[in-house]
Amino acid sequence: MHILVRAPFPEPIEHGVNDLAKSPLSTTPPQSAAPVRVFILDDHEVVRRGVRDLLEAEDGIEVVGEASNAREALARVPASRPQVAVLDVRLGDDPRGDHAGIEVCRELRALMPELACLMLTSFDDDEALFDAIMAGAAGYVLKQINGADLIAAVRTVASGTSMLDPRTTARVMARLRGPQRTPAEESEASELDRLTARERQILDLIGEGLTNREIAERLFLAEKTVKNRISSILAKLGVGRRIHAAMLVGRIKDRQGQTPVRRI
Repeated sequence: MHILVRAPFPEPIEHGVNDLAKSPLSTTPPQSAAPVRVFILDDHEVVRRGVRDLLEAEDGIEVVGEASNAREALARVPASRPQVAVLDVRLGDDPRGDHAGIEVCRELRALMPELACLMLTSFDDDEALFDAIMAGAAGYVLKQINGADLIAAVRTVASGTSMLDPRTTARVMARLRGPQRTPAEESEASELDRLTARERQILDLIGEGLTNREIAERLFLAEKTVKNRISSILAKLGVGRRIHAAMLVGRIKDRQGQTPVRRI
């Protein structure tokens, strides 16, 4: 299988694909090292088989399972106990949305904090990179990466090293915050700046009075995912209950001259 990286590793690459190291990583494991256990999630069988064949041909790497959708992955990964999960960002028409693989990463990391998730995607997407960082992913690479570098990426995250360059992360976060605000606008929005784009969507729907189930249906997410996101929102905003978060939304919209939507 042949997959390409957009640019050589020595310098951080624009839009989220970053360097593994200043010199090429060796793909030859120490003789005494235990095999790196890897799980693969991709909805395309050809890609999944190609990645599996590539990894299994390498000494010191063992593929312990695979899945074609989020439900299978969430059931099989805890049972197979991999060290690394290679997760496709987009999983067809999954109800979790365009970044279903990132939601899988978030849920798996909650169950298995020691698991290193390597996100694999065809799309160069800053928002997906940002969501992956917030979900606890250890790395993010394009499917154009070549085989040797994908193997190196798996070994890198398995060793506990992050492939996410801090400068790239900072740039993406700044971009997602949007254009510079005036001091007054900055003051009004400062309470929400810590939230991701998806969390802002959920918070707005909380402000409309939607239940977790209604939010899940509106955003095509799992209800459990919405519950986890709301817990994160409350923690970031420093409030204890969703009604307090809804009141915060109403207060900010009032300051901005907007009329908050209230459902009876």
